[in-house]
Amino acid sequence: MKLPYFSLICVVAIVFLSFFGLFFYNGDAYSLNPNAILLPPSFEHLLGTDRLGRDLLARVMEGGKVSLSIGLLSSVITSFIGLIIGVSAGFFKNKTDKVIVILIDLFLTFPTFFLLLALVSYINASMWVLVIVISITGWMGMARLIRSESFSISNAPFIKILQIANINKLKIIIKYFTPLLAPIFFISFTFGISGAILAESGLSFLGIGINPPQISWGTILSEGKEVIDIAWWVSFFPGLLIFMVTYSLINISDYLQSITNSKESQLG
Repeated sequence: MKLPYFSLICVVAIVFLSFFGLFFYNGDAYSLNPNAILLPPSFEHLLGTDRLGRDLLARVMEGGKVSLSIGLLSSVITSFIGLIIGVSAGFFKNKTDKVIVILIDLFLTFPTFFLLLALVSYINASMWVLVIVISITGWMGMARLIRSESFSISNAPFIKILQIANINKLKIIIKYFTPLLAPIFFISFTFGISGAILAESGLSFLGIGINPPQISWGTILSEGKEVIDIAWWVSFFPGLLIFMVTYSLINISDYLQSITNSKESQLG
């Protein structure tokens, strides 16, 4: 599988646009202009304006900071939780594994998005609250993948030799065990970013995610749904960026997975 150059360029461009775009663009994400309500894309307002006359490009840039930050931070926490739990199950096995399997199955009993809805409904959402809530509800897939791979690694001859030699278990896990899980970790991490962005966008679209005056792509989408018949651009552009980021990250994740699979087949 070829390196997904288009996906990499898309991700880099969107990240740059979100975090550094306002240094080169004169628009204001919060400035109201009653004389520029729902203007279509033009040279003055490249992506048009919303129903309060605010520049949409500036708002998309500002919202991207929140959406991408939530995606990245949630994926970091989720991936490390999944790594720790998965490695513990695969390495220690027996009772530890049974407890972890029950815990994973318990969380998987509830659909992830409905679990998110239930938690956020009782909390005043903010960026950090959403990061924590998405992390709590999103680690199970990573943990199951790591657990499965950990079992095969723990049965490898060199791991058994290290255990017989009474090498410190923590040293075995950190120095010899965890590096072999790096490919799966990075695949899940990349995939997790797109999942977290979609989760935040969905919650914000429903009105229980990011609250004003904070902006995210989901809140812009939510605002645009009320005027979609007369101002398609308000919803279209944040939706397009969500799609591009998600699609690109999934492509990158698929590429990483193909590399991992090819290495495993060569070793086999």
